[in-house]
This record gives sequence, C-alpha cells and structure tokens, in this order.
Amino acid sequence: MKILFTGGGSGGHVFPIIAIFREIKKFDPRAEGLYLGPKNELELILLSQEGIKVKTILAGKIRRYFTPLSVLQNFFDLFFRIPIGILQSFIYLFFLAPDLIFSKGGYGALPCCLAGKILQIPIFLHESDLSPGACNRILGRFATEIFVSFPKTEYFPLGKMVVVGNPIRERMLRVTKEEAKALFGLEGGKPVLLILGGSQGAQRINDLILLILAELLENFEILHQSGPKNFNQVKAEAQVVMKEEQKKYYHLFPFLREKELACAYQVSDLVVSRAGSGSIFEIAAFQKPSILIPLPEAAQNHQLKNAYFYAKTGAALVIEEQNLTPSFFLEKLKYLISHPEELDLMSYAAKEFSKPKAAKIIASYIVDYLRK
Repeated sequence: MKILFTGGGSGGHVFPIIAIFREIKKFDPRAEGLYLGPKNELELILLSQEGIKVKTILAGKIRRYFTPLSVLQNFFDLFFRIPIGILQSFIYLFFLAPDLIFSKGGYGALPCCLAGKILQIPIFLHESDLSPGACNRILGRFATEIFVSFPKTEYFPLGKMVVVGNPIRERMLRVTKEEAKALFGLEGGKPVLLILGGSQGAQRINDLILLILAELLENFEILHQSGPKNFNQVKAEAQVVMKEEQKKYYHLFPFLREKELACAYQVSDLVVSRAGSGSIFEIAAFQKPSILIPLPEAAQNHQLKNAYFYAKTGAALVIEEQNLTPSFFLEKLKYLISHPEELDLMSYAAKEFSKPKAAKIIASYIVDYLRK
C-alpha cells in the first residue's frame, strides 16, 4: 500500500498529513508514505520523522492582486514553474507508482494532482476551510472523494463530500494537566491564557499583547507562542513592559512543538488564536473556550468564515482586527474569566463541535478503497 501525499503553499497541511499517515500505519504497518510538494525545510524534517519519503518539485501560484511585479511573477509561474512542476510530478509518479494521491490543497498540490490525473491515479482531497482554496476547487472536479472539515462547505458537489472535520494528531490528546504544568513550570494561582500568534500576521497579535502585557499578567499566567520571526523582538519588549514580580507568570516561545502544544492546550483556561481550521479543531478537541482573531488577508476570507461558523456553536468569540483595540480586548478577557459559567458553556460547545476521530475516519476510507 503506497500513498502519496501532496500539498503546500498554505499553512496547516503538514500536521493533518502526519495525523492521517499515523492512522494508516495502525491499519497496515507496511503502508508506505511519500510526499511531493514545494521545498520547505521544516516540512522535510517533520515528514521525514514520520518515515514519509519527501520529493520536491517546482510550484507556482496566480496572484489576484495587480502590480507590475505580480504580473511578472504570474507570467513566470504560469508558463515556467507550473509546467515544469507538472513534468517533474509526472516523472516521479511514473516511477514511484503510488496507489493513491491524497491532497491537502494549496498551490503546491496542483502539479502533482494534474500529473496524477493524466496517469489515472485515484485522487482524494481534504479541504480544511469553509471556503475552498483555488487549487482544491480545480481538483475537486476529478477527485474520487472530497473530505471536508465543515458542514455546508462551499463550492463542492454534495454527492462527493464527506464531512469528517480537520485531522489532528491523536497522541496530542493523551497528555495530562499535571504533565503540562510540570513541562512549563507554571506558578499556578491564576487562570492560564494561551496566545497562539500563528505563522501569518503574528506580529499584529504580538503588538497587541505587548501593549497590555502588564495588565494581563495581573489577571493571567500566560503561554505565548510569538512565531520564530518575532521571538527576539517580543522577548526584548516584554522585558521592558513587565514588572519584575510578573516575569514568572509569562512564558514565551517561538514555536510550540507537538507535545508542547498539546500541553499548552491541556493546561489553558482560555485560548486566543487565529482562525485557521487546524487551530479551531485542535482547540475544540481540547474543549477549550477561545477568542478567535481571523487573519484579514486570508484567501477567500476563509478564516473569517471559519471563525463565525464556529462561533455560532457558542464555543468561541470572534474579534475582527478592525475592532481589536487593546482596551476592548482586555475587557473581553476580564469579562470571560470572571464568568466561569460562560466558559463552561463554551467548553461544552467546543466538545460538541469537535471531531477528534477525523484522521482515523479518513485513513479507514483510504485503506478500504485500496483493499477493494
């Protein structure tokens, strides 16, 4: 059983692939995992650690804004990078001979899936967001199965969609609160606020937190993922604005690895995050109340749509960046933490929304299809 995964160009596709491959290995320990996509060093490391063999290709995207530079980049990508990527994919697929292609979307998946279509290899898609990306909209026309995270996902035909949620890594859910407290060396005595800056737009969230950090630390113990690019700047500025006695309540990280992130979710009382599908479904799986701040630049405005769909369940509050003033944000946090009954209702709604078995369900579909 040989499954080729593909994706790239948009955040959040590698961890679902890892989650699905782990479940496939439970069904069939001899299953072989391959990955084809644009070069990315972090992804190479993460996938290789799972025993997934990685091959890289060229990939291009079409930019929907118009400047002299974007026109030139679109021309180069359309007539050089994408055709070369399709040719590279065709050669790799011909010699690797996978039984099935699983696409997580993003412009990096397009060359591989188009080559797979030519070679008549079955293609399964997963769409994380309520509003599909351009690549999956194209590929959905000839996919065998389309797995979606949200009910009423836009664009795709109903007959092809299977609502499963967004795959999360099952072993993350095994950590205990005691283990999490020990890992971070928490002081205790205050509610724990987890702030996830995300990979895009993290600086704006970091700036907001720094403006009110001293006031936040009066009420919360904070776990803050700033993003690797922003870590040193945030660390330096935080040292200036914090009082000396508050420093033990502030825990700053550039990036939270799998176990660290699981522990951070487990020990938190409230989560502040962007509204990517991966984050939403992880927050829901840990049954945590949340405040979501959608990234306004997200393609198809998908984070805003994800956030409001999730908020309708009662599990989260949405604050759009245009309304995100320091005083308003601080008051919302204080209000929630002073009304535990509301946090309990949000937690229950998150549990009802969560789909922690998504990876297992997708894996079972793949295994059953290939065993027919």
